Amino acid sequence: MNTEAELADKKLASHLKALVEDAEELMNATAGQTGEKVSKARSRLAAALESAKTTCQRVEEKTIAAAKETDRTIREHPYESIGIAFGLGLLVGVLVARK
Repeated sequence: MNTEAELADKKLASHLKALVEDAEELMNATAGQTGEKVSKARSRLAAALESAKTTCQRVEEKTIAAAKETDRTIREHPYESIGIAFGLGLLVGVLVARK
């Protein structure tokens, strides 16, 4: 049972991974380039890349921890979880049927 926050975290992690891969490709493509501006840009990109990798790792860890906590809570309170899911489903059904 994924919440919107967990799905958003997974999507963010996916986008960050793609960004990291693209940045690494750019770093490799410009490895032979010389010049002060290129050197400065590469160093800024390398710093941003490390920051993105760290952020991505934290988001993944947070998502995994939230999923484990959700699983633990559902396993500890299975009937309450079913009741809450049923109630929310009923509420959504009533609201959708009214329109």
